[in-house]
Amino acid sequence: MKPLYCLLFFLISFTAFSQTKILSWNLENFGQSKSESTILYIANLLRNYDLIAIQEVVAGYGGAQAVAKLADELNRKGAKWDYVISDPTSSNAYKTERYAFIWKTNKLKKIGRPWLEKKYHLEIDREPFYCTFQYENKQFTIVNFHAITKSKQPETEIKYFKFLPDLYPTLNLIFAGDFNCPQSHTVFNPLKKIGYTSILINQKTSLKLECRNENCLASEFDNIYFNTSKFNTIQSGYIPFYKNFNSLKEARTVSDHIPIWFEFSLN
Repeated sequence: MKPLYCLLFFLISFTAFSQTKILSWNLENFGQSKSESTILYIANLLRNYDLIAIQEVVAGYGGAQAVAKLADELNRKGAKWDYVISDPTSSNAYKTERYAFIWKTNKLKKIGRPWLEKKYHLEIDREPFYCTFQYENKQFTIVNFHAITKSKQPETEIKYFKFLPDLYPTLNLIFAGDFNCPQSHTVFNPLKKIGYTSILINQKTSLKLECRNENCLASEFDNIYFNTSKFNTIQSGYIPFYKNFNSLKEARTVSDHIPIWFEFSLN
């Protein structure tokens, strides 16, 4: 019987670890300033994930083109990818940006049309971008978000997130992005009280200008929040891509943030 139990354990483990793997990344002014070699580097870094949520896509010329180039590079890596880009956010011309999702079509199916948040678009400068995906017979909705800078008090925007689960009661929401605010801030307490938790605790995700004593990260800004009653964590983490470069100056040509990721299954 022991070999049979081992086989069953292997099959269960294999099934559990083959669920959806999402990655969130603020790609800092993602547009025509990114070189072909930078986009190729990014594609190689992302190729093993199923769904990519990108923040800070340039709203004007070059942003949508950069996303298309990245999707094209990913399509050269052995899997078929598709993508969607948001309209520019409704913030003023200086702050407006786009969001993007890129996903493997053999793993995920996009359900319906994605949308920018309508109800709180006046209260939230760069209103979040939603997109629903289906894995096998279960659906989840990613809420892609880039908050205002720390100096402008991002908690004044994030406080509206506590209303979103009730606003979309039929959706399994995952909040992903650059919150410019640590998960320990009290503004997240209402979400925590209804079952949400973050994938990262006390983990800095933005790059300093220079490393000091091998300390290269500055602030706890990026995270992913999910409802523990609806999602099972398989693995999560971050990618310290800057270690692949000779200096932070070189690494920051890619981004001033590191990517974070979450592998999960739905209950």
